[in-house]
Amino acid sequence: MFLIVAAFLVGFGMAFSIGANDVANSMATAVGARAITPKQAVFIAAILEFLGALLFGAHVTKTIAKGIVDLNLISEPNKILVGAFSALIAATIWILIATYWGMPVSTTHSIVGGMIGFGLAAGGVGYINWITLLKIVITWITSPLIGGALAFVIFKFISWSILHRKNPVKAAKIVAPLLLGVAFYTIAFLFVVKTIKKGLLLGNYVGIFIGIIVFLFSLFYLKRLQSRGNEYDLVEKIFRKAQVVTSCYVSFSHGANDVANAVGPLALIYIILTTGNVSGVISIPKYILALGGIGISFGVALLGYRVMKTVGEDITKLNNTRGFSIDFATATTVLLASTFGMPISTTHTVVGAVSGVGFARGIEVVNVGILKNIIISWFVTVPFAAGVSALIYVLIA
Repeated sequence: MFLIVAAFLVGFGMAFSIGANDVANSMATAVGARAITPKQAVFIAAILEFLGALLFGAHVTKTIAKGIVDLNLISEPNKILVGAFSALIAATIWILIATYWGMPVSTTHSIVGGMIGFGLAAGGVGYINWITLLKIVITWITSPLIGGALAFVIFKFISWSILHRKNPVKAAKIVAPLLLGVAFYTIAFLFVVKTIKKGLLLGNYVGIFIGIIVFLFSLFYLKRLQSRGNEYDLVEKIFRKAQVVTSCYVSFSHGANDVANAVGPLALIYIILTTGNVSGVISIPKYILALGGIGISFGVALLGYRVMKTVGEDITKLNNTRGFSIDFATATTVLLASTFGMPISTTHTVVGAVSGVGFARGIEVVNVGILKNIIISWFVTVPFAAGVSALIYVLIA
């Protein structure tokens, strides 16, 4: 009984740390662009993260620790039990340290690092799937580059097609519905394919339908919008509402997709404690998903502001057109990755997209010092989590 309680406390701690750090993926740009206040962001994210985890987290059945450790080589379930505990504790410690310093790190990479440490301590290098680890390392490079390049192109397109026209509001009334239609196609496609796992074809059909509806609705709505006051302020107003919606989607999707990083190892521990057996793939019960959702929500509410400030304000100054470009680029990058089966980090993609929008305006408006610190924290993530996990495993086992 004590071990079950301990497992739930550790799983809750991991979920808390995920909420504290990863909320920047969804809400930082909306806060940085003044579309919503930090308090509103925390409130919205806490609710949507919980709902995403509870309603759709079960669809995200996970191969334990992304297949990073070959559990078939470990004959004793107790070793796996101790290893899962060690990985969760190590990942939680690292994410909370990174959050304290305001550094956005990949929670997925953190738990993978924890599992690597356990695998090395339990059986050495032969227990680790080094190909999987190589793919993770590649995401450190591909995620920010793809996200940054797309955000750069999207913002440049908005600048060329709207902001640099003689009549920006008139141009926005034509271009914005097209961009919104494509953005919501991407959102709907991702929701069907990545969150509820229903396949590319259905995702495409649903995406096209939603995209057309949003295009027609926004076209009709913007035609009725009166062009009074500063034209550039009106353009920003048009993109502000769209940005809030895209941020809400990313938050809901994050709760659904990333809650398994916390409760996947927890479910593994629970299964071993209650049945004595272990399998390579785990299904996560609703009450464990609910625990993860609550943990994420508490993390968002109590510590989420730290990383939000770094991503939304410290890298470069944002407004609504820039924020929309970032959200659009992030969603599109995840869409491409899902379609082609590429491993990708949402955290790294968002940071890359924020940087890309900044570089589109000139390197002088980007805080290169903050970027350097973020990149260093990315490369420390796996070794730190692995080292702490191995140490904990040796002490407990």
